[in-house]
Amino acid sequence: MDQTLLHLINQQWTHPALDLFMAAISNVDVFKPLIVVLALYALIFGGFKGRALVFCLGIALLVNGNFTVGLLKKFVDRPRPKQVERVRMVELQKARPEFLTLLKKPIIRYSEQRDRGRSGPSFPSGHVTDNVTIAVILTIFFPRWGWLYFLFAFAIGWSRVYLGAHWPSDIAATFFLAAGETALLLALLESLYRRVVAKWAPQFFVRHPRLIGAASA
Repeated sequence: MDQTLLHLINQQWTHPALDLFMAAISNVDVFKPLIVVLALYALIFGGFKGRALVFCLGIALLVNGNFTVGLLKKFVDRPRPKQVERVRMVELQKARPEFLTLLKKPIIRYSEQRDRGRSGPSFPSGHVTDNVTIAVILTIFFPRWGWLYFLFAFAIGWSRVYLGAHWPSDIAATFFLAAGETALLLALLESLYRRVVAKWAPQFFVRHPRLIGAASA
């Protein structure tokens, strides 16, 4: 089933417009300027809630994306699709600045022997981990609209299969793993905030009794 779904998404359910879209959303370098601008805006104009959001995102992405993903990749050591079979690959052309690559037609090719050693293990997906982490945190901080980011996280997961970088089961398992881990991490951060800040900065704690999800008191 895993292999069948991979072949459908990677080789049959394709389109030139999807090629550019899927390759673009999987390339974080394209969006780095926007990410920096949004982070600075939250830090400067978002008040306590904006700074708490950036803090929680930074900690969660560091723990989930760097620590957990790295450990599990080494422990599970599952080969990627392109490391065990021939898959369709979409590559963005180089450009400076990076976002100008969106104006160029992507390169379509099939994986070769040289591609087998270029990437690390398949599970879990770092892309999905990062974006599900962001989606969970945005949903908790902004319940009215933050959940919409889950649509983008789903598109990221689909793109990883579309590009032949992951098995569908990698994406599904990573989605639930990242969501659960992020929820636990946020609960831990909230608990630590209340204990530490209430003790060492009581006046600040009166103004901001919660770290996560609430505006200033």
